[in-house]
Amino acid sequence: MIYQSVVRVKRLMSLVPWIVSLMMLTGSALHGAAWEGEAQRGQKKIVFIAGRPSHGFGSHEHNAGCLLLAKKLKEALPGVETIVYTSGWPQESEALMGADAIVIFADGGGGNIIAAHLEELQRAIDKGAGLAVLHYALDIASPEGREKLKSWIGGYYETFWSVNPHWRAEFKELPDHPITWGVRPFAIDDEWYYHMRFVDEMKNVTPLLTAIPPDSTRERPDGPHSGNPAVRARKGMPEHVAWAYVRPDGGRGFGFTGGHHHWNWAHDQFRKLVLNAIAWCARIDVPSNGLETKTPTMEELLANLDEPQPANFQAEAIQRQIESWNQQSQ
Repeated sequence: MIYQSVVRVKRLMSLVPWIVSLMMLTGSALHGAAWEGEAQRGQKKIVFIAGRPSHGFGSHEHNAGCLLLAKKLKEALPGVETIVYTSGWPQESEALMGADAIVIFADGGGGNIIAAHLEELQRAIDKGAGLAVLHYALDIASPEGREKLKSWIGGYYETFWSVNPHWRAEFKELPDHPITWGVRPFAIDDEWYYHMRFVDEMKNVTPLLTAIPPDSTRERPDGPHSGNPAVRARKGMPEHVAWAYVRPDGGRGFGFTGGHHHWNWAHDQFRKLVLNAIAWCARIDVPSNGLETKTPTMEELLANLDEPQPANFQAEAIQRQIESWNQQSQ
Protein backbone atom coordinates (compact mmCIF):
# COMPACT_ATOMS: atom_id res chain seq x y z
CA MET A 1 0.00 0.00 0.00
CA ILE A 2 2.86 2.29 0.85
CA TYR A 3 4.52 1.41 -2.43
CA GLN A 4 1.33 2.16 -4.40
CA SER A 5 0.94 5.52 -2.65
CA VAL A 6 4.48 6.49 -3.52
CA VAL A 7 3.91 5.55 -7.16
CA ARG A 8 0.74 7.66 -7.24
CA VAL A 9 2.59 10.62 -5.76
CA LYS A 10 5.38 10.29 -8.30
CA ARG A 11 2.85 10.15 -11.14
CA LEU A 12 1.12 13.23 -9.83
CA MET A 13 4.43 15.02 -9.47
CA SER A 14 5.24 14.21 -13.10
CA LEU A 15 2.09 16.05 -14.14
CA VAL A 16 2.99 19.26 -12.28
CA PRO A 17 4.97 20.85 -15.17
CA TRP A 18 2.04 20.19 -17.51
CA ILE A 19 -0.45 21.64 -15.03
CA VAL A 20 1.71 24.73 -14.51
CA SER A 21 2.06 25.22 -18.28
CA LEU A 22 -1.69 24.89 -18.72
CA MET A 23 -2.32 27.42 -15.97
CA MET A 24 0.13 29.83 -17.57
CA LEU A 25 -1.48 29.43 -20.98
CA THR A 26 -4.94 29.84 -19.53
CA GLY A 27 -3.84 32.89 -17.61
CA SER A 28 -2.27 34.37 -20.74
CA ALA A 29 -5.43 33.71 -22.71
CA LEU A 30 -7.58 35.31 -20.06
CA HIS A 31 -5.23 38.24 -19.80
CA GLY A 32 -5.30 38.64 -23.59
CA ALA A 33 -9.09 38.56 -23.62
CA ALA A 34 -9.23 41.19 -20.89
CA TRP A 35 -6.75 43.37 -22.75
CA GLU A 36 -8.71 43.00 -25.96
CA GLY A 37 -11.89 43.95 -24.13
CA GLU A 38 -10.22 47.01 -22.69
CA ALA A 39 -9.06 48.00 -26.18
CA GLN A 40 -12.57 47.60 -27.51
CA ARG A 41 -14.01 49.67 -24.69
CA GLY A 42 -11.46 52.37 -25.46
CA GLN A 43 -12.25 52.35 -29.18
CA LYS A 44 -14.12 55.39 -30.45
CA LYS A 45 -17.53 54.68 -31.93
CA ILE A 46 -19.01 56.99 -34.54
CA VAL A 47 -22.57 56.50 -35.77
CA PHE A 48 -23.71 57.92 -39.11
CA ILE A 49 -27.43 58.34 -39.80
CA ALA A 50 -28.26 58.89 -43.46
CA GLY A 51 -31.65 60.15 -44.55
CA ARG A 52 -33.84 58.74 -47.27
CA PRO A 53 -33.37 59.57 -50.98
CA SER A 54 -34.88 62.89 -51.96
CA HIS A 55 -33.28 65.22 -54.49
CA GLY A 56 -32.25 63.12 -57.47
CA PHE A 57 -28.94 61.92 -58.88
CA GLY A 58 -25.87 63.56 -57.34
CA SER A 59 -27.73 65.82 -54.90
CA HIS A 60 -28.52 65.21 -51.23
CA GLU A 61 -26.86 61.79 -51.52
CA HIS A 62 -27.25 61.01 -47.85
CA ASN A 63 -26.53 57.29 -48.10
CA ALA A 64 -23.57 57.55 -50.44
CA GLY A 65 -22.24 60.58 -48.60
CA CYS A 66 -22.30 58.94 -45.17
CA LEU A 67 -20.81 55.71 -46.49
CA LEU A 68 -18.01 57.63 -48.21
CA LEU A 69 -17.27 59.77 -45.15
CA ALA A 70 -17.21 56.68 -42.92
CA LYS A 71 -14.83 54.95 -45.33
CA LYS A 72 -12.50 57.95 -45.43
CA LEU A 73 -12.62 58.32 -41.66
CA LYS A 74 -11.49 54.70 -41.33
CA GLU A 75 -8.75 55.38 -43.86
CA ALA A 76 -7.36 58.14 -41.66
CA LEU A 77 -8.21 56.49 -38.32
CA PRO A 78 -8.19 52.69 -38.72
CA GLY A 79 -8.88 52.12 -35.03
CA VAL A 80 -12.20 53.98 -35.07
CA GLU A 81 -15.44 52.02 -35.23
CA THR A 82 -17.88 53.44 -37.78
CA ILE A 83 -21.49 52.35 -38.15
CA VAL A 84 -23.65 53.70 -40.98
CA TYR A 85 -27.45 53.46 -40.86
CA THR A 86 -28.90 54.17 -44.29
CA SER A 87 -32.26 55.44 -45.55
CA GLY A 88 -33.62 56.84 -42.31
CA TRP A 89 -33.47 56.49 -38.58
CA PRO A 90 -32.11 53.13 -37.34
CA GLN A 91 -34.65 50.56 -36.20
CA GLU A 92 -32.39 49.25 -33.44
CA SER A 93 -33.34 50.76 -30.09
CA GLU A 94 -29.71 50.72 -28.96
CA ALA A 95 -28.21 52.16 -32.14
CA LEU A 96 -26.78 55.19 -30.37
CA MET A 97 -25.57 53.34 -27.28
CA GLY A 98 -21.89 53.98 -26.65
CA ALA A 99 -21.59 56.49 -29.49
CA ASP A 100 -18.77 59.00 -29.08
CA ALA A 101 -20.13 61.03 -31.99
CA ILE A 102 -23.27 61.00 -34.12
CA VAL A 103 -23.35 62.35 -37.68
CA ILE A 104 -26.73 63.18 -39.24
CA PHE A 105 -26.98 63.90 -42.97
CA ALA A 106 -30.63 63.94 -44.01
CA ASP A 107 -33.48 66.09 -45.27
CA GLY A 108 -34.98 68.64 -42.93
CA GLY A 109 -38.01 70.87 -42.65
CA GLY A 110 -41.23 69.30 -41.42
CA GLY A 111 -39.88 65.81 -42.09
CA ASN A 112 -36.60 66.26 -40.23
CA ILE A 113 -35.74 62.91 -38.64
CA ILE A 114 -34.10 64.64 -35.71
CA ALA A 115 -37.45 66.06 -34.55
CA ALA A 116 -38.94 62.59 -34.10
CA HIS A 117 -36.00 61.31 -32.05
CA LEU A 118 -35.16 64.11 -29.64
CA GLU A 119 -35.27 61.89 -26.56
CA GLU A 120 -32.92 59.28 -28.06
CA LEU A 121 -30.46 61.96 -29.07
CA GLN A 122 -30.70 63.67 -25.70
CA ARG A 123 -29.85 60.42 -23.92
CA ALA A 124 -26.76 59.92 -26.07
CA ILE A 125 -25.70 63.54 -25.69
CA ASP A 126 -26.18 63.39 -21.91
CA LYS A 127 -23.66 60.54 -21.95
CA GLY A 128 -21.15 62.73 -23.77
CA ALA A 129 -21.76 62.02 -27.45
CA GLY A 130 -20.79 64.75 -29.88
CA LEU A 131 -23.15 65.67 -32.70
CA ALA A 132 -22.40 66.76 -36.27
CA VAL A 133 -25.33 67.91 -38.43
CA LEU A 134 -24.89 68.36 -42.17
CA HIS A 135 -26.80 70.44 -44.71
CA TYR A 136 -30.61 70.18 -44.80
CA ALA A 137 -30.77 68.34 -41.46
CA LEU A 138 -30.00 71.74 -39.90
CA ASP A 139 -33.50 72.90 -40.93
CA ILE A 140 -35.86 71.78 -38.19
CA ALA A 141 -39.45 72.99 -37.99
CA SER A 142 -40.62 72.14 -34.46
CA PRO A 143 -39.96 74.76 -31.77
CA GLU A 144 -38.75 72.09 -29.33
CA GLY A 145 -36.46 70.62 -31.97
CA ARG A 146 -34.98 74.01 -32.74
CA GLU A 147 -34.14 74.67 -29.12
CA LYS A 148 -32.66 71.21 -28.72
CA LEU A 149 -30.53 71.53 -31.83
CA LYS A 150 -29.32 74.94 -30.73
CA SER A 151 -28.35 73.55 -27.33
CA TRP A 152 -26.55 70.60 -28.93
CA ILE A 153 -24.60 72.25 -31.77
CA GLY A 154 -25.01 75.99 -31.18
CA GLY A 155 -27.25 76.87 -34.12
CA TYR A 156 -29.77 75.77 -36.74
CA TYR A 157 -31.54 76.83 -39.93
CA GLU A 158 -34.68 78.85 -39.24
CA THR A 159 -37.26 79.42 -41.97
CA PHE A 160 -38.08 83.08 -42.74
CA TRP A 161 -34.70 83.97 -41.16
CA SER A 162 -32.07 81.80 -42.84
CA VAL A 163 -31.69 81.39 -46.62
CA ASN A 164 -30.52 78.58 -48.91
CA PRO A 165 -29.02 79.97 -52.14
CA HIS A 166 -26.48 78.23 -54.36
CA TRP A 167 -23.27 80.25 -54.58
CA ARG A 168 -19.51 80.01 -54.78
CA ALA A 169 -18.12 80.69 -51.33
CA GLU A 170 -14.52 81.83 -50.99
CA PHE A 171 -12.97 80.93 -47.66
CA LYS A 172 -9.91 83.15 -47.67
CA GLU A 173 -8.98 82.84 -44.00
CA LEU A 174 -9.52 80.03 -41.52
CA PRO A 175 -9.36 80.28 -37.72
CA ASP A 176 -6.93 78.25 -35.64
CA HIS A 177 -9.04 75.33 -34.46
CA PRO A 178 -8.51 71.54 -34.52
CA ILE A 179 -11.22 71.27 -37.18
CA THR A 180 -9.31 73.58 -39.53
CA TRP A 181 -5.89 72.05 -38.91
CA GLY A 182 -4.33 71.10 -42.22
CA VAL A 183 -7.14 72.77 -44.21
CA ARG A 184 -6.00 75.38 -46.70
CA PRO A 185 -8.18 78.29 -47.89
CA PHE A 186 -10.48 77.19 -50.69
CA ALA A 187 -13.50 78.14 -52.77
CA ILE A 188 -16.37 75.95 -53.96
CA ASP A 189 -19.94 76.09 -55.23
CA ASP A 190 -22.61 74.60 -53.00
CA GLU A 191 -26.01 75.35 -51.53
CA TRP A 192 -24.44 77.23 -48.66
CA TYR A 193 -27.18 78.13 -46.19
CA TYR A 194 -26.47 81.25 -44.19
CA HIS A 195 -27.87 83.73 -41.67
CA MET A 196 -28.33 80.85 -39.27
CA ARG A 197 -29.97 81.17 -35.86
CA PHE A 198 -27.19 80.86 -33.28
CA VAL A 199 -27.11 80.82 -29.49
CA ASP A 200 -27.18 84.26 -27.87
CA GLU A 201 -23.98 86.24 -28.37
CA MET A 202 -22.47 83.25 -30.19
CA LYS A 203 -21.39 81.95 -26.79
CA ASN A 204 -19.07 78.93 -27.15
CA VAL A 205 -19.50 79.02 -30.93
CA THR A 206 -16.39 79.14 -33.14
CA PRO A 207 -17.12 80.08 -36.77
CA LEU A 208 -15.01 77.87 -39.04
CA LEU A 209 -16.04 78.77 -42.59
CA THR A 210 -17.01 82.38 -43.21
CA ALA A 211 -17.53 84.13 -46.54
CA ILE A 212 -19.31 87.11 -48.06
CA PRO A 213 -22.24 85.96 -50.20
CA PRO A 214 -22.93 87.73 -53.52
CA ASP A 215 -25.55 90.44 -53.17
CA SER A 216 -27.70 88.54 -55.67
CA THR A 217 -28.27 85.82 -53.05
CA ARG A 218 -29.89 88.43 -50.79
CA GLU A 219 -32.20 89.89 -53.42
CA ARG A 220 -34.59 86.99 -53.77
CA PRO A 221 -38.24 87.55 -52.81
CA ASP A 222 -39.47 86.94 -49.29
CA GLY A 223 -40.19 83.33 -48.43
CA PRO A 224 -39.38 80.58 -45.95
CA HIS A 225 -36.05 79.88 -47.68
CA SER A 226 -35.55 82.53 -50.33
CA GLY A 227 -35.21 85.89 -48.60
CA ASN A 228 -36.27 88.29 -45.85
CA PRO A 229 -35.59 91.90 -44.78
CA ALA A 230 -32.99 90.87 -42.18
CA VAL A 231 -30.91 89.08 -44.81
CA ARG A 232 -31.18 91.94 -47.30
CA ALA A 233 -30.02 94.41 -44.66
CA ARG A 234 -26.70 92.54 -44.40
CA LYS A 235 -25.46 93.06 -47.96
CA GLY A 236 -21.70 92.90 -48.15
CA MET A 237 -21.36 91.34 -44.68
CA PRO A 238 -19.71 87.99 -43.89
CA GLU A 239 -21.81 84.95 -43.04
CA HIS A 240 -20.90 81.78 -41.17
CA VAL A 241 -21.64 78.50 -42.96
CA ALA A 242 -19.78 76.05 -40.68
CA TRP A 243 -19.10 76.24 -36.98
CA ALA A 244 -17.98 74.34 -33.88
CA TYR A 245 -19.74 74.45 -30.53
CA VAL A 246 -18.74 73.41 -27.02
CA ARG A 247 -21.68 72.64 -24.78
CA PRO A 248 -21.69 73.74 -21.12
CA ASP A 249 -21.02 70.10 -20.15
CA GLY A 250 -17.99 69.98 -22.45
CA GLY A 251 -19.73 68.01 -25.20
CA ARG A 252 -19.08 69.04 -28.78
CA GLY A 253 -21.21 69.99 -31.76
CA PHE A 254 -20.62 70.87 -35.40
CA GLY A 255 -22.86 72.48 -38.00
CA PHE A 256 -22.10 72.42 -41.73
CA THR A 257 -24.47 74.01 -44.22
CA GLY A 258 -22.82 72.63 -47.38
CA GLY A 259 -23.24 69.14 -48.78
CA HIS A 260 -25.82 69.58 -51.55
CA HIS A 261 -23.52 68.34 -54.34
CA HIS A 262 -22.18 64.83 -53.78
CA TRP A 263 -19.10 65.46 -55.91
CA ASN A 264 -17.90 68.11 -53.46
CA TRP A 265 -16.69 65.34 -51.13
CA ALA A 266 -13.84 64.91 -53.63
CA HIS A 267 -12.57 68.41 -52.82
CA ASP A 268 -9.67 67.63 -50.49
CA GLN A 269 -10.08 70.72 -48.28
CA PHE A 270 -13.88 70.48 -48.10
CA ARG A 271 -13.68 66.80 -47.12
CA LYS A 272 -10.82 67.23 -44.67
CA LEU A 273 -12.66 69.91 -42.72
CA VAL A 274 -15.71 67.67 -42.25
CA LEU A 275 -13.61 64.62 -41.33
CA ASN A 276 -11.65 66.71 -38.82
CA ALA A 277 -14.94 67.91 -37.38
CA ILE A 278 -16.35 64.41 -36.95
CA ALA A 279 -13.17 63.31 -35.17
CA TRP A 280 -13.21 66.43 -32.99
CA CYS A 281 -16.85 65.82 -32.02
CA ALA A 282 -15.79 62.34 -30.84
CA ARG A 283 -13.01 63.93 -28.78
CA ILE A 284 -10.32 62.38 -30.94
CA ASP A 285 -7.09 64.36 -31.07
CA VAL A 286 -6.86 65.85 -34.56
CA PRO A 287 -3.27 65.81 -35.90
CA SER A 288 -1.68 69.17 -36.71
CA ASN A 289 -1.99 68.48 -40.44
CA GLY A 290 -5.57 67.23 -40.15
CA LEU A 291 -6.91 63.84 -41.24
CA GLU A 292 -5.14 62.85 -44.43
CA THR A 293 -7.14 60.81 -46.97
CA LYS A 294 -6.84 60.08 -50.66
CA THR A 295 -9.09 61.93 -53.09
CA PRO A 296 -12.05 59.63 -53.79
CA THR A 297 -11.96 57.96 -57.18
CA MET A 298 -14.87 58.29 -59.57
CA GLU A 299 -15.73 54.68 -58.74
CA GLU A 300 -15.95 55.57 -55.05
CA LEU A 301 -18.07 58.63 -55.78
CA LEU A 302 -20.49 56.64 -57.92
CA ALA A 303 -20.90 53.90 -55.33
CA ASN A 304 -24.14 53.67 -53.32
CA LEU A 305 -25.96 56.50 -55.13
CA ASP A 306 -29.73 56.47 -54.73
CA GLU A 307 -30.64 56.60 -58.41
CA PRO A 308 -29.24 55.09 -61.62
CA GLN A 309 -26.70 57.12 -63.53
CA PRO A 310 -28.50 59.22 -66.18
CA ALA A 311 -27.54 58.83 -69.81
CA ASN A 312 -26.25 62.41 -70.04
CA PHE A 313 -23.98 62.16 -66.98
CA GLN A 314 -20.47 63.33 -67.85
CA ALA A 315 -18.02 61.69 -65.49
CA GLU A 316 -15.07 63.20 -67.36
CA ALA A 317 -16.31 66.73 -66.70
CA ILE A 318 -16.74 65.99 -63.00
CA GLN A 319 -13.24 64.48 -62.89
CA ARG A 320 -11.75 67.58 -64.51
CA GLN A 321 -13.53 69.77 -61.97
CA ILE A 322 -12.17 67.69 -59.09
CA GLU A 323 -8.62 67.90 -60.43
CA SER A 324 -8.97 71.66 -60.88
CA TRP A 325 -10.22 72.11 -57.30
CA ASN A 326 -7.39 70.17 -55.78
CA GLN A 327 -4.71 71.82 -57.90
CA GLN A 328 -5.96 75.27 -56.92
CA SER A 329 -5.93 74.47 -53.21
CA GLN A 330 -2.39 73.09 -53.17
